[in-house]
Amino acid sequence: MHLIDSARTRVKCVPVVHEVAAGIAVEYFNQVSNAEHAFALVTAGPGLTNIVTAMAGAWLQHRNLLVIGGQVKSTDLMSGGIRQRGIQEIDGVSIVSSICKFAMRIERPVSEHILKAAVQAGMEGRKGPVFLEICLDAQGAPPFINTSRANLSSRANTTQSDSSSAANEIALCMATAQRPVWLIGAGIDRTIARRLRNQLEGLGFPLLTTWHGSDRLSSRSSNYFGRPETWGQRTANLIINQADLLVVFGARLGLQETGFNWQEYAANAHVIQVEIDDAELHKGHPRIDKPILADANVVLAKIMDEKFQTFPEWMSYCAEIRDELSLNEPWNETREQYVSPYDFYINSSAFSSADDVWIPASSGGANSVAIQALQQWGNQIVVCDDGLASMGYGLAGAIGAAFAAPNKRIWLVEGDGGFSQNLQELATVAVNKLNIKMFIFANDGYGSIRTTQKNYFGGSYLGCDTKTGLGFPNWHTLADAYGIPSRAFPAKGFDDPEFGQAMEAPGPFLVVVPIDPEQTYWPKITSRVTESGSMASNPLYMMSPDLPKELLSRIGRYL
Repeated sequence: MHLIDSARTRVKCVPVVHEVAAGIAVEYFNQVSNAEHAFALVTAGPGLTNIVTAMAGAWLQHRNLLVIGGQVKSTDLMSGGIRQRGIQEIDGVSIVSSICKFAMRIERPVSEHILKAAVQAGMEGRKGPVFLEICLDAQGAPPFINTSRANLSSRANTTQSDSSSAANEIALCMATAQRPVWLIGAGIDRTIARRLRNQLEGLGFPLLTTWHGSDRLSSRSSNYFGRPETWGQRTANLIINQADLLVVFGARLGLQETGFNWQEYAANAHVIQVEIDDAELHKGHPRIDKPILADANVVLAKIMDEKFQTFPEWMSYCAEIRDELSLNEPWNETREQYVSPYDFYINSSAFSSADDVWIPASSGGANSVAIQALQQWGNQIVVCDDGLASMGYGLAGAIGAAFAAPNKRIWLVEGDGGFSQNLQELATVAVNKLNIKMFIFANDGYGSIRTTQKNYFGGSYLGCDTKTGLGFPNWHTLADAYGIPSRAFPAKGFDDPEFGQAMEAPGPFLVVVPIDPEQTYWPKITSRVTESGSMASNPLYMMSPDLPKELLSRIGRYL
């Protein structure tokens, strides 16, 4: 309570209904805001345990998240083997240390420098959560005055390479390449990417982005060719495996980006990875021919001083691949009374404005289809957290984005199951009149669970939809309860005039989008039986269904 009393007079305070929403909203606020930072303030015990999911998500996404928690008086801390002495007492530091860059319990007042150094630890190098647990008697004590500088031990990086020599090395490789590709990841700061955008879009060779780095470039650029990933775009996956040089800026190349068959990732290319975390460079997968430990932002800015040759034949070939492949592939099936999620994202991208903010779900079809079909453009921002792939991120994340960008329209796309996880935060949306357009993909359950039970367990369904034990509200009645306007997605889609007016009006708006429970989601990576009879995951370029041989011979000639 001492912390709340201090915060209310110094910063803007936003109450939420559940602590996990506070953590997610803070993470997304910090991703969208250019200048300001947010932090989460929680009580001891359940306040801390409720926010752990958000901290785990920020840890896996390498994002800044400061959590300040209360704790019982230092004299009431458990000791001598007992489980609890103080009220709601639980050892928060022990719980979250493995998912924090820095975690500390403050049992007596510490200097301002120590607190500042702790906060800064989450913003430097490979970012991550910071947790400060402050005992009640330390909160209420007089200030501690100490001018000595703090030297905190956090998860630090080793010595970085010189940016000039790194840029020169990349330039030398570019001079001998015939089919180069650059992959831009979320490690490239959004402001840096936008400052360099005209130069990047003027390069005469293909650029790709990771999913989390997608808003660093516009999909409308002639040299942008998509997002390679396990649920990525087939065009990008085909291009990356036909390149002879791959330069990676600020992407850690985890299994989600390379596929589980990482041995065949960029198999024809000399791979250069510029990465700030030495552990990521030497984790053993995928093959990296030239690891460069450096801040990718500095190296990318430096290398833009170089003059590169153009590759017209390679660019023309990549454009042919893109033109041959649809974002909504023809084998996807959507029954007549439902909306295709692929067409939804394609059409909403065209309807969107240049400064909109996209918050796709962090799991399920609303997320995977966004990776494949969302076409970001202009100065749009895209934020998602699928490292943890926890349900319920969308609404809380949209709230954080709305506070960070109060003059922008926020697009939230979330499945009915995921939306239910944090639907209590409709109260936060309503009371603050946030400009969030909420699209609920209503497929009557958990699509991924349903698909797994269908494909691997002969349709023995349990807990995957309303027929097998799940419960969902009437979404329009729920919206009415909070005073939020709502409607079903119109038959004319974004061409419906009244719907368009509602989308342009300020404030919240909830839309129920009927998604086929039997909707198919192609293309995707599947497994195959090897010559030895074992199962192996297909490489990224072999997404299912297989392309016709005649087509693959034209757009896969360098595989």
